[in-house]
Amino acid sequence: MNAAVTKIPASRFWMLAVGSIGVVFGDIGTSPLYAFKESIHHMVEDGGALAREDVLGVISLMLWSLIIIVTLKYVVLLMRLDNRGEGGTLALMALVQQAIGKRTALLFIMAVASAGLFFGDALLTPAVSVLSAVEGLEVIPEISTSIEPFILPIALVILVGLFLIQRWGTAIMGAWFGPMCLVWFLMLGGLGLYHIIDDPGIIAAISPHHAVQFLTTHGHLGFVVLGSVFLTVTGAEALYADMGHFGRKPISAMWTWLVLPCLALNYLGQGALVLAHPETADNPFFHMAPDILRWPLVILATLATVIASQAVISGAFSLAQQGIQLGLLPRLRIVNTSSEHHGQIYMPQINYMLLAGVIVLVLAFKSSSAMASAYGISVIGAMITSTLLAFLAIRRVWKKSIWLALLITAPFLVVEVTFLSANTLKLASGGYVSLLIAATTIAVLWTWSRGTRYLIERTRQTLSTRELFDLLDADPPMKVKGTAIFLTGNPDAAPVALLHNLKHNKVLHEQIIILKVRSIQAPRVPDDEKIDVREVRPGVKLITMTFGFMETPNVSHGLSLCKAGQLKFEIMKTSFFVSHYTLIADGKTGMPLWQDHLFIFLYRNATHVTEFFRIPRSRVIEIGAQMSI
Repeated sequence: MNAAVTKIPASRFWMLAVGSIGVVFGDIGTSPLYAFKESIHHMVEDGGALAREDVLGVISLMLWSLIIIVTLKYVVLLMRLDNRGEGGTLALMALVQQAIGKRTALLFIMAVASAGLFFGDALLTPAVSVLSAVEGLEVIPEISTSIEPFILPIALVILVGLFLIQRWGTAIMGAWFGPMCLVWFLMLGGLGLYHIIDDPGIIAAISPHHAVQFLTTHGHLGFVVLGSVFLTVTGAEALYADMGHFGRKPISAMWTWLVLPCLALNYLGQGALVLAHPETADNPFFHMAPDILRWPLVILATLATVIASQAVISGAFSLAQQGIQLGLLPRLRIVNTSSEHHGQIYMPQINYMLLAGVIVLVLAFKSSSAMASAYGISVIGAMITSTLLAFLAIRRVWKKSIWLALLITAPFLVVEVTFLSANTLKLASGGYVSLLIAATTIAVLWTWSRGTRYLIERTRQTLSTRELFDLLDADPPMKVKGTAIFLTGNPDAAPVALLHNLKHNKVLHEQIIILKVRSIQAPRVPDDEKIDVREVRPGVKLITMTFGFMETPNVSHGLSLCKAGQLKFEIMKTSFFVSHYTLIADGKTGMPLWQDHLFIFLYRNATHVTEFFRIPRSRVIEIGAQMSI
C-alpha cells in the first residue's frame, strides 16, 4: 500500500503536517509579497485610478485561481495520481510509462520540457522572493529615504549565504521551517483579517462574477493583469512534487484548513487596504503592518522567502537526481546529508550553477517588479505539462474513457493556456529569460539522452558473453586469484573492459562478476528485491542491481547484500574494471557538431563512475579507449 492511502498515526500525521508547511507551502506562501502589488500596478501605470470594481475583480481572479488550480487540480486530482507515494512530473511520467509499457516520444518531450521549465523556476524563485522581501525596508519610515542603494547588496548577501550553507544539509534548518512558516501564515491571516474591516465590502470579491466582469470589460489590460495574477499560484507544483516526503493527507489538510484560508484573508485584506487608502498601492503588503511592526514584518518576510527558496533548491536537487537515474542527465555528485531521510541530498554542481544564475538575475533586473516579468512563464509551462500527463494517466493508469479524461482535464488546460497566453505578453520585458533558461536545460537533457544512446550503439559488442567464454574454454588464459567485477550496460554482450583486459593482460580472475546497475520507473526498491544473481557458468556470475529513480546507486551496499546470500568474495581482494572513452567530435554521424561538443563537455565533467556508484576507489582499474562520435 502506498503512502497516499496508508493510515498515518495521529502523532505522525501532525508532525508531517507541520513539516509540510515550510517545505511544501513556502513558495506559494510568499506570493502575497508581490502578486497583488504587481497586478494593480498595471492599472496605475496605465494612467487610471484604482476603481472599486477593478480591485474586486483582481482579488476575485486571485481567489479563484487558488481554488481552481491549487485546490481542484493539485489537491483533488493530481495528488491521487501517485507513483508508489511519490509525486512530481517525472514520477507521473514514469507511472504513465509503466502503464504504456515503453517510453514514447511524447512522454520524453513532456518530461524534458517539464524539467527544463522547473530549473527556470528554481533560478527565479529565490531571486524574486528574497528581493521582494528586502524591498520591504523601503516602507520603514526611519530608513525609507536612504535604504535604496543597499537593497541589492543585502539581497545578494542573503542569497549567497543560502547557497553556501547547502553543503551542511537542511536537517538543522528544517526543524525550524515548519514552525516558522506556521507563524508566517498565521500572520498573513491575522493582518488580512485586521484590514478587511477597512472596507468590509471586499468580501464580495469571493463571487466569481467580479473576475469574469473584470476580464470582459478591460480588454487588453485585463489580459495583462491576468499575467500578474498568475503569480498567486506560483509554487503550487510543490504540493505534488513533495508528496513523497509528507504524504497526501497531511498536505491536503494543511492546504484546506490553514494555507488557503490565510492566503485568501491576506489578499482580501490587501484589497480592503487599497480601497480605503489608495496611497498604499505602491506596496500594499508591507503597508498592512503598523509602523512599529514594519521591522519585524520585513525580518519575518525575509525568513519566509529564504525558506521558500530552500524548498525550490531542494526540489532542484531531487529533480536532478531523478533525471540522472532516468538517463536524462550525466552522473553528478550526490551527497546524502541525512542518514535518516532519503530525500535530503546535496549536489554541488547544481548548487553552484543555481547560485551563479541567481546572482546574474538579481544584478540584471535589480528589482522584484522587473523580475516579475520573467517569472511565471516557466511555472505555467510546467503546469500545462502536468495536466497533459494527468490526461494520459487517467486514460492509461485509471483506465477511464477518453471522454471522461477530457472532461476532467480540459477545464484546467483551458485556464492554464489562458494564463500562458497572458504571460506571453511579458516576453519582451523579461519573460524571454525563463524560456532561455528552459531552452538551455532542454538542450542539455536532449543532448545527453541522445548522445548516450549513440555511445551505447558505437560500443555495442557483437560477441555475447556466452560466446566469449566458449572461446576461452577452448583456449583458456592464465587464471589469477581473486574476484574481478566488470561493469556493463548490456549484460548479454561481452563487457568492453573484459575484452581489453584479456587483450592486453592475457589473464582471467578465478571468479568473474559481470555487473549491471539499472534504474527502474519506481521511486525506491526494497533491499530484498535489489539484487539478482545468475550463474552464467562455473566461476562466472551475472549480477543485476536495481535502484529506483529516487535512490542513489550504491554498488558497495549492493555487494554487501550479495555477501549475505550465496555469493562469497572479499572486497579487498576484488578488482573493479570500468571502461572510459576519450571522445572526439566529428559531426559526420549521429548528432550535429555543436551537439557532439556539448555531449563531450558533459561526458568529461560527469562524476567519475567510482564516486557515483560508491565503488572503493582503491580497487578500480580503468581501461581507456579513444572514439569518434
